Amino acid sequence: MISCAKNKLGQIKTTAVRRELREREFSHLILRELLRRFAVLPKIREGGVPVVEINGKEVRALARNKKNPNYASAKKQVFIIGSKGIPAAYGGFETFVEKLTEFQKSENIRYHVARMGEDDCRYEYNEAKCFNVKVPDIGPAKAILYDVLALKRCIDYCNARSAIKNPIFYVLACRIGPFIGHFKRQIQKLGGTLYINPDGHEWLRSKWCAPVRWYWKYSERLMVKHADLLICDSKNIEKYIQNDYARYNPRTTFIAYGADINPSKLADDDSKFQEYLQEKQLSPKEYYLVVGRFVPENNFETMIREFMRSKTGKSFALVTNVNDAFLNELKKKTGFHKDPRIKFVGTVYDQELLKKIREQAYGYFHGHEVGGTNPSLLEALASTDLNLLLDVGFNQEVAGNAALYWNKTPGNLAKAIETADSLTESEINSLANSSSERITKAYSWDKIVSDYERVWLR
Repeated sequence: MISCAKNKLGQIKTTAVRRELREREFSHLILRELLRRFAVLPKIREGGVPVVEINGKEVRALARNKKNPNYASAKKQVFIIGSKGIPAAYGGFETFVEKLTEFQKSENIRYHVARMGEDDCRYEYNEAKCFNVKVPDIGPAKAILYDVLALKRCIDYCNARSAIKNPIFYVLACRIGPFIGHFKRQIQKLGGTLYINPDGHEWLRSKWCAPVRWYWKYSERLMVKHADLLICDSKNIEKYIQNDYARYNPRTTFIAYGADINPSKLADDDSKFQEYLQEKQLSPKEYYLVVGRFVPENNFETMIREFMRSKTGKSFALVTNVNDAFLNELKKKTGFHKDPRIKFVGTVYDQELLKKIREQAYGYFHGHEVGGTNPSLLEALASTDLNLLLDVGFNQEVAGNAALYWNKTPGNLAKAIETADSLTESEINSLANSSSERITKAYSWDKIVSDYERVWLR
């Protein structure tokens, strides 16, 4: 009897072990299937929705390499290539694509957005179909290869779905000119069209060596030559395209970049903002501000030198991604580290905090002179009462008479700063009202997205 009981107990243990092994094997099968389908292991939310995290946001995961021979959609398919992807972490093109999808009005458009990633994950964000493109780290040419691989992926996607009619391929910037003729022929076979945003004068940027600047100009020429339409975010850029490439009779249109016209959600006395001011030794309305990439063509040297020359008692806060080489160069040339008013405060990726920093600045400096409509200028005009801009066509086009202007003549900006310091509250409010009205009428994302949708659907 005891022997029978032992045998029974042994059978129960064996059955339990087998069940555990089966459950473990089943779990492994599920894991392998999830990885096969989604490229990364998604979380499963309530309702069985698989999600992955992209740039700190949870988005709905989609099966990778999905092939549907019965694919059918009456929507206009718009493929966007050239941004680093959405959700946006930073960057002008990334913010543009985020807002283009966020403010979408027409239900007759389907966006497909490429993202530079470390796997081949697919996901949905703002109802756009997004896909990662894995790119080997090959140095400065990585961005070129990324655009090539992303455009090829989009064309292959359309070739596998014959129901897609007249797709639009919108390439941001002119990086892949030497390859665009090949892709243009494939796009024509699909019945598609190639739209290009030429961005700004990348070939003029001083950060590039001569051979790279030559490549940018050569690539730009070929992109213009093969484009069905060039969408320029600056009238000055559109004029440049028409004049410099008249032999190609380029078809162009102007659609500006957009700006967020809503005030910061943070109150003036919000602890997050107050702690930031305390940490950076700043006081509300007692600092001038600049936000932008830390590169020579944004005229940091001129702004710093002229600020030091001025007699203002206010601080100068520079929100930028400092690199040591350029910083040390500026130290040697200007000696700014001896002036306690100059404060390099690092970067700010919290958009509500950055907006509040803009709102509470006394004035904003804008020294960009290369490119089209600059996002940081639009944000400044939307948020900062008083703006002092480098006097070039791009900035005049955007701000009009809603700002003060300066040039690079020694002493000119220093004088403009002292003029700004002496303005009455009424004079500052007048400039602030003019800039807000200008941004609301011409540069709101609501208007910009409507303009784009008219182009997609015409």
